[in-house]
Amino acid sequence: MTLNSNLFNHKYEGILFDLDGTLLDTASDLGNALNHVLNQHKRKACEYDAYRCVASDGALGLLKLGFGEDFANLSKTEVETCRQMLLDHYQQNVCVDTTLFEGVEELLEDLNQQQIPWGIVTNKPSFLTEALLTNFPIMSYSGCVISGDTYIKRKPHPLPLLEAAKALKVKPENTLYVGDALRDIEAANNANMVSVAALYGYINDPKEVQEWKADYSVERFSQIYEIN
Repeated sequence: MTLNSNLFNHKYEGILFDLDGTLLDTASDLGNALNHVLNQHKRKACEYDAYRCVASDGALGLLKLGFGEDFANLSKTEVETCRQMLLDHYQQNVCVDTTLFEGVEELLEDLNQQQIPWGIVTNKPSFLTEALLTNFPIMSYSGCVISGDTYIKRKPHPLPLLEAAKALKVKPENTLYVGDALRDIEAANNANMVSVAALYGYINDPKEVQEWKADYSVERFSQIYEIN
């Protein structure tokens, strides 16, 4: 696979990516952590099809799904206990079933060969981001890794994306940002970047993406080659 010459031919200087649901398919490991908590509370496990679409919503999003209407009845202490249990289990099993999405490694290798800077901006906590990325050698070539706790603000605020652009030494308006959530597109648009919605990611209803005002959308990761 070779890089489409139109993709970065004097138009785009660099590219930034969300992590979960964009570069890495982490849904199964996150769902396993949720089901561990549910099992400890003698509750029915969630099926893959149910938790996949909220896999990018963090521990609280997963717990709200798992506990359903009962979540509102949990005390703050109970919520925090469940959240910590989920995070602990996930950290200990951070890369059991997680894989790169199809086409990711090839495109990133192309970017490296063309000396086109790329980086990662995620809302995932840094301790989990770092633990996860070490399992994928290609990720060591990322020009920057910004997590949800790297700065005082996180997506949908544009600050993390703007700081990433500085780290890559690229202009925001000449940078693509690819993500699978509304907050990704909002952050990119607010940062004056070119926003790309990853339809293959953790999206409940692809039709809702039409309201996100993304500049582009891709059904497969390899379609990033077709952006011009």
